[in-house]
Amino acid sequence: MFTDWSDLLLLPLTALIIFLFWASLTPFETLGWWAGWFGNAIYHDVSVSEAEATSSSSEPRRQPATAYVLFLSGIGRVSGQTLSYREQEFLNRLRNRLPGAVVIDNIFPYSVNNLALTGQPIFAGLWKWALDRKLDGPALAGYLINIRNLLQVAIAADKRYAPIYNQAMAEVMLDTVMRYHFDPKSSVPIFLIGYSGAGQIAIGAVTYLREWTKAPIYVISLGGIFSSDPGILAASHVFHLWGTRDQAQIWRFLMPGRWSWMAASEWNRALRQGRATIIRMEGMGHTGRGGYLDHRPPAEGGPANVDRTVELVATIIAHADQPERIPRTA
Repeated sequence: MFTDWSDLLLLPLTALIIFLFWASLTPFETLGWWAGWFGNAIYHDVSVSEAEATSSSSEPRRQPATAYVLFLSGIGRVSGQTLSYREQEFLNRLRNRLPGAVVIDNIFPYSVNNLALTGQPIFAGLWKWALDRKLDGPALAGYLINIRNLLQVAIAADKRYAPIYNQAMAEVMLDTVMRYHFDPKSSVPIFLIGYSGAGQIAIGAVTYLREWTKAPIYVISLGGIFSSDPGILAASHVFHLWGTRDQAQIWRFLMPGRWSWMAASEWNRALRQGRATIIRMEGMGHTGRGGYLDHRPPAEGGPANVDRTVELVATIIAHADQPERIPRTA
């Protein structure tokens, strides 16, 4: 019997050791980028989004863009082309709602050079296998993707590695918007929508984007998980949308700078200075059914959550320079 219990205890212990070893290797991708091991290339998927196909041709747009909107997906993504169907539906509705804006969805926010996990030279096979399992089952294997990307979010929040990671992501973002005819000297605003864990990556990149462009830069945290970061004060404004049923928001309690009594943190200073706005999304959860992007009408009637989210995001983009006009509940 003792041997049986020892075997049972050995399994989680072995899993913990493997996880800690994996986590310890996480910074090397970021440090390798800084050291130049991967060159200076920024990778883009061969296929392009609908927005790019219509806006990156050799002919200039007939009308100047009213805004550039970069959507950074949650931690379940493996490349710039693997949006969930809920994210795709959200972006389609947002494009229809904002016909003058360029909505960009092909950034992979969990890679310093925008290289898809399925395109990596060593572990591509592992991530293709994990993606297949996530799509076709068993889904548990797909959580490898979530864990890997969550570790990248931790790097983006870590004061030791964050400056490197965030500079790399800012370069990816600037390179991407310039492919859509963005002029760094123009005043056309850039909006970074950070969904879930990408909230940290959106905020972290602002510090560098602010140095490289004259455009106002706004962050829309859609159920975002983020720490108190210098990018909060560098942004023109940060709008944090959180659902009253979003259990993922408990992560903020692990971020000391988000605690209300940490008065000197960037987050609390931004709140006092009116540079950050918290918007309460009644009845919304983090993902899936009842989440921010759920397209099914609620049982009690009324618009679908995705329509409420699209309307709020569109209102923010239209009135970002006048945050007092934006409702605090939705």
